[in-house]
Order: sequence, then C-alpha cells, then structure tokens
Amino acid sequence: MQGELGVAVIGLGIGEQHARMYATLPSCRVRALVDLDRHRAEALASEFSDCDALDRYEDVLERNDIDVVSIASFDDMHFTQVKSALLAKKHVFVEKPLCRNASELADIRKTLAAHDDLHLASNLLLRGADLYRWLKAEIESGSFGEIYAFDGDYLYGRLHKITDGWRGETEQYSVMLGGGIHMIDLMLWLTGQRPVSVHAVGNGICARGTAFQYNDFTAATMTFASGLAARITANFGCVHRHQHVVRIFGTRKTFILDDAGARIMTSRDPIRPGESVSLPSPVDLAARPSHKGVLIPSFVEGIVSNAKRQTRNLDATLDSIAIAVACDESVSISSSVQISYQ
Repeated sequence: MQGELGVAVIGLGIGEQHARMYATLPSCRVRALVDLDRHRAEALASEFSDCDALDRYEDVLERNDIDVVSIASFDDMHFTQVKSALLAKKHVFVEKPLCRNASELADIRKTLAAHDDLHLASNLLLRGADLYRWLKAEIESGSFGEIYAFDGDYLYGRLHKITDGWRGETEQYSVMLGGGIHMIDLMLWLTGQRPVSVHAVGNGICARGTAFQYNDFTAATMTFASGLAARITANFGCVHRHQHVVRIFGTRKTFILDDAGARIMTSRDPIRPGESVSLPSPVDLAARPSHKGVLIPSFVEGIVSNAKRQTRNLDATLDSIAIAVACDESVSISSSVQISYQ
C-alpha cells in the first residue's frame, strides 16, 4: 500500500505501549488517542505530532485518516469496539480477550467473513517471547518426539486487581478469559492441535468476603483427538508473584519452566539433572517479551505488504476464545463440554 497507516489507540493503560510501538514504525503515524480520561489522552498526544486526544472511540471510526484501530480498553468493551472498527473498514489489533462469549465470537466470525481484506489480531504476547519461539522450533523439529501432555499455570498473584480494580466491577468477569487464555493460546501454538472437549472446575475462595463475586481460580482438563491431554489453570488469587509455569511432555524430552528457570529433561535416570536452556543471550530466556507491543510490527507488516490475512494465527486466536468460553461453561454446569469452533 501507499503512504503511512493512520493509527488510533483506544485505552491508554497498556494502550500507551501500543502507541509508542506504532510510533517507532516508519509505516505508521499515531493520529488519535482515546481514553475515558481526556487529560490522560491529551498528555500522551502531546508527545506525537498532529495527534488528537479524544474521549469517545466512536469519533475515530468515520475518519478517513485512520486505517488501524488498536484496542486496549476494558475487557467488556472489546467486542463492541472490535466489531464497530471492522464494520468501519479498519484493521484491528486488540488486547485479550478478543470477546467474552460464544455469541460475540460467532458475530466476529461473521463480520470477518464479510470483510476478508481486513486484518485482525489479538495481543496474545507469549508468542513474542524468544524462549517460546525457540521451543516451538524444537518441537517442530521432532526432537521432543510425540507431545502427549501440556501443563500451563497462569499465576496472576494480584488479588487486589480483581477485588478493587475494574475487573471486580465487570459483570461475569472470567479469569480464564482474562489470564488463562495466554496458556490456552500457547498450548495451541506450540502443539499445533486443538482440544475437542474440556472439563473444568473453579472456586472463589481467595476473594471470598470481597466485592468480587466470581471464581478467582479455574482449573481445566482438556482432551484431544490425538490422545494429547492438557491441564490449564487460571489462578488470580494465589499468594505468589505474577508468573506462569509451563510443562511440556514428549516421548523423548520434557520442557519445564518454573521458579528454577527453563530446563530440558532428556533422561529418566534419577541421578541426571535437567539441562538449563541456553540461548544466545540471557534476555532471550525471559518467558515474556519485554514490551507489550512486541506483536505489533508483524501485524503492521502484514497490512503494509498487502499480504492475505494471517489465517492460521487468526484461527488460533478465535479458537482460544472458544476454548476459554467452553471452560467457563463447564464450570457453570459441573460437567464436560464439547468445544464448538463454529
């Protein structure tokens, strides 16, 4: 395409990092910043040339100088803003979760089908971590043998953010959609498979006695057509620092990431310890990217190059929502659920 992409960012918490990443890209120009706090928008807009500060997201949708809408608002606003931006023929980059229930997901699928020239991506940023990019290549090389189990624990460790922050004020807030979805997406990306059913349980013990009325802990066990099994937890109330734990079991190797770091087990011999993962730089071993906007450059490149929509990544994003929604349904009915990907 010709010229710069005009960008609008909605929500300036994490969205501030979105804006700063777009500003580093020669193909982009940050033209509008939107926040409920107009003064916050004005303060950040002053750092960019010819950038407007707004307090209504609707104001950017009809502007011809806006090509990309980057959404970092509260979770319950994502669906409406994503759909509105797509209908306004804008490319969309959105924080997780993309949406919050099966009806919203079906609506987004329908909207995308009618606008197949538009790009949509969600900020499931563990894909941007060098450690996991290395691990994915190792798995695809066959060195792990057949992957038969995936474990992922999302340890939020920030109870106050659901009892005192906006999450506690959000109707039907889901810790699986709000955090566990990172583990779900990582599972899909690393294994290349998606589960067929899930059985999940949950409780709200840590937040008991507070204004937060929903589960702060959810544990889900998933089954796959291949025989692969997965277990994922979203643990928002834990007495623990913010972290995640991942274990991947193959017939030849095991990968573990926990407090002791990233390790590979290559033997069942009890006296042989695991080998620490060694990448070119210690920074590469971080299980999280250093910047919340790490996936934005590749998203923009797909638009600028006139490439077809990144269907494989988008399908995984949509599938992650379907799986998380099925987890919550399973908790609510105390029974296994077949996962619908339609």
